[in-house]
Amino acid sequence: MYFLIGNWGYDQRVYAATKFFLYTMAGSAFMLVGIVATAFIARRDVGVLTFDLVEIAEKSNFGVTTGRWLYVAFIIAFAVKVPLFPLHTWLPDAHTQAPTGGSVILAGVLLKMGTYGMLRFGIYLFPEASVWARPVMYTLAVIGIIYGAIAATMQKDLKRLVAYSSVAHLGFIVLGTFALTNQAITGGVMQNINHGVSTGALFLMVGMIYERRHTRAIAELKGIQAVAPIFAGFFTVVMLSSIGLPGLNGFVGEFLVLIGSFETARWWVVIATIGVILAALYLLWAYQRVFHGEPDEANSSFKELTGREGLLLGVFVAIIVFTGVYPKPMLERIEPSVKSLIEHVESRTDYRQPEAAHGGEE
Repeated sequence: MYFLIGNWGYDQRVYAATKFFLYTMAGSAFMLVGIVATAFIARRDVGVLTFDLVEIAEKSNFGVTTGRWLYVAFIIAFAVKVPLFPLHTWLPDAHTQAPTGGSVILAGVLLKMGTYGMLRFGIYLFPEASVWARPVMYTLAVIGIIYGAIAATMQKDLKRLVAYSSVAHLGFIVLGTFALTNQAITGGVMQNINHGVSTGALFLMVGMIYERRHTRAIAELKGIQAVAPIFAGFFTVVMLSSIGLPGLNGFVGEFLVLIGSFETARWWVVIATIGVILAALYLLWAYQRVFHGEPDEANSSFKELTGREGLLLGVFVAIIVFTGVYPKPMLERIEPSVKSLIEHVESRTDYRQPEAAHGGEE
C-alpha cells in the first residue's frame, strides 16, 4: 500500500504514504511487543514457548493487570488499522491520494485487518480485558460514527467524502463487535463484508468520474444523471446500500448491529442511530449536487459507462442486492463462530449474554 500510494497516487501522495506508513508501523510496534510478551508470559501455563493462538487462548490464565496491558498493546495496533477515532487521521489522506485500485484495496481488505484483529486476537485471547474495555470502545466507536458523518458532510472532494464515510461505518462494526451478543457480532462481521463491497464500488465509481472529468471537486460536477443515466443508476444503488436502505446489504448488517447492541450498550446505540440519519444526509446531498440539475458545458460531454465498466459494477450490485434480499447463506456461516466466541468469553469471565439477545437469535 505504501508503494501504491507513493508511486501511483495524486499530488500529495508522498505525504499521504509517509503518514500511512508511520501510523501503521507505530501500531505494529505495539503489537509486536504484545505478541512476544504474550507468548513468554503464557509459557508458564502452556508449558512450552509457543505462538499457537488457540493453545494460548485455551490454556493460559493471564492475571487481570497483565491481561489488560497485553490487550492494550494489541488493541492500539488494531485501532490504528480500523481506524478508530482519534487514530483515524491517516485514512482520509491515504484514500484521497491513493490511486483507485489502492483505495479499493484499502477499503475492501486492509481496514478489515483491524476489525478482524479485534475479534480474533483481542476478544479471543483476552476476554476479561475485552469486557473491561467495553465502555471505552463503545465511546470511541460512537464518536467515530458521529464525527465521521459530520466530517463527510463538510467535504468538498467526493473521494474524501467517501473516505470519511468509512470512519463512520467502521464505528458501527466496532460497536457491534464489543456489544458481545450473537446478533451484534454477527451484524458486525457481516458489515465488514458489506462495507468492503459498497465502499469499494463507490471508490471505483469516483475513480471513473475522475478519469472522465479530471476533478473530484463536488462544486465542479453537475447534471451527470442527464448525460450518463446508467452510470447514475449504478451510483444510486451503491450509495443507497451505503446508507442502509432495506433490501440492500448495508441494512442487514447495520440493523443487526443496532438491535443486538441495544441490550448491552443502550445509550451508545441511541446516539449511534443519529449516524444512520447523517449518512443519508451527506450521501444524498452529495448525489444531488453531482448528478442532478442541468449539466454545464464541462459536464455535458461526460461519457456513459463502457461495457467493461458496467460488467464490473454489475458484479458489485448483484452482491449488494442478493445479500440484502437473502442474507441467510452468509448469516448461517457467521453465526456458529460468533456463538463459539461468546461461549469462550462467558467461560473465562463473569459476563453473561442478556436473555433478550438469546431470544432475538432464536
